[in-house]
Amino acid sequence: MPPEYFSVKKVRYKKQSVPFTMTDTATCPCNSDRPYAECCEPLLCGDRMASTAEALMRSRYTANVVRDVAYLLKSWHPSTRPDTIDPATIPYWCSLHIVRTEKGMESDSEGVVEFKASSFIQEELWQLHEVSRFMKEDGQWLSISFEK
Repeated sequence: MPPEYFSVKKVRYKKQSVPFTMTDTATCPCNSDRPYAECCEPLLCGDRMASTAEALMRSRYTANVVRDVAYLLKSWHPSTRPDTIDPATIPYWCSLHIVRTEKGMESDSEGVVEFKASSFIQEELWQLHEVSRFMKEDGQWLSISFEK
């Protein structure tokens, strides 16, 4: 079963694939069709901040894929952020689809991103459908809450 904080549904059985490995030339796992080195890697490395709520959402998805717990915690608003995340509880994410966005542009201070993501949990494929809220503080987008 998925961890408690995931509201997901099983969509079909499939044997689990090999854990994801990133290279700078690989297409970014956030499904932007851009190379990882030009898309989410600079955000995860701290070389650049997300310019929009969607960019932060995509980078947080990628951080889950590569198990970058430090980035997940850093990009989570302190009022809702957990103390720790055990990397062993992070599923093997395999796809991201942005359904819609509301606000969340460079000039905004709040934004919403609705998305669907698929992951492998105990050799089964599950789908997460979530509406995430983001806010910008001191020029930095942060994840604040989510609804399933």
